[in-house]
Amino acid sequence: MSFKARVQEIVHLIPAGKVATYGQIAALAGHPGAARGCGQALHGDDELPWHRVLNSQGRISKGGSDYRPSVQRSMLEAEGVAFSASGRCDLEIFGWDGPGEDG
Repeated sequence: MSFKARVQEIVHLIPAGKVATYGQIAALAGHPGAARGCGQALHGDDELPWHRVLNSQGRISKGGSDYRPSVQRSMLEAEGVAFSASGRCDLEIFGWDGPGEDG
């Protein structure tokens, strides 16, 4: 299975109301340190719950789009994910532990 396919498979497992980081997904896909590649694997497929993936600080990455961050934040807030005034999501509260987590 390709790295892109593995990333997409893992992202489909993130439950609503939870988030994961690009680095976490890359590591789960067998490529620790490939956070940037993880982000590239998520581009262009709006069938994925791409909005549930944040950077390592719990922030939304701009990713070359001016509107997408506000869409991503709105989608996460609709699932109950909260952000601080500075735009940070608390990964201790909303972070996904990976496959096998009950939700």
